[in-house]
Amino acid sequence: MSDQSESKPRFTVNIALTSMFTALWIALNLTVAPISFSLTGLPVIHSVSIFFTLILVIWATGQFGAATFVGVIGSAIVLVAGGPLPVLGFVPAAILFDLLFLINHHKINTKRTNVAMTIIVSIVCSYVAAVANGFIILNFAPFFTLTLWAGFVVLGGVIGVALALPIIRVLERAQVKRIETE
Repeated sequence: MSDQSESKPRFTVNIALTSMFTALWIALNLTVAPISFSLTGLPVIHSVSIFFTLILVIWATGQFGAATFVGVIGSAIVLVAGGPLPVLGFVPAAILFDLLFLINHHKINTKRTNVAMTIIVSIVCSYVAAVANGFIILNFAPFFTLTLWAGFVVLGGVIGVALALPIIRVLERAQVKRIETE
């Protein structure tokens, strides 16, 4: 009986956390992404905001489906609100991000193996987002999509990791991860 009473509050906490990160996804995609793209013409900051959010939601919840939920629901709301269409390219990236983190049971922390895993997954998923955006949404030439465009999106993914991991380190030192559910 103890397991059931503990799982229900944890489920509620995870729903709340996932909803908060979905709101962050929406806010960043409706404000920062369009401004940065109009100023630079590059997808770097957009990619930073996406992977920053995905890393933090996986860290906060440790649950399969959280990144997918943020990507799918967040992108749908962004589109309904009139946000940028390229946000759709990050939906398959969010789903793949979720699937790849099954390898280490959705654990992100500052241990070397988890840092390496986070960097590799972010690179792979940002490349997927670049290809989806370049080919399907933006109709770019294949060579440009697979090289320059993908390079800028991957750069944003790596910067997202570089921004999220120090925040995770500080939160772990403050023992924020240990949320009491009772």
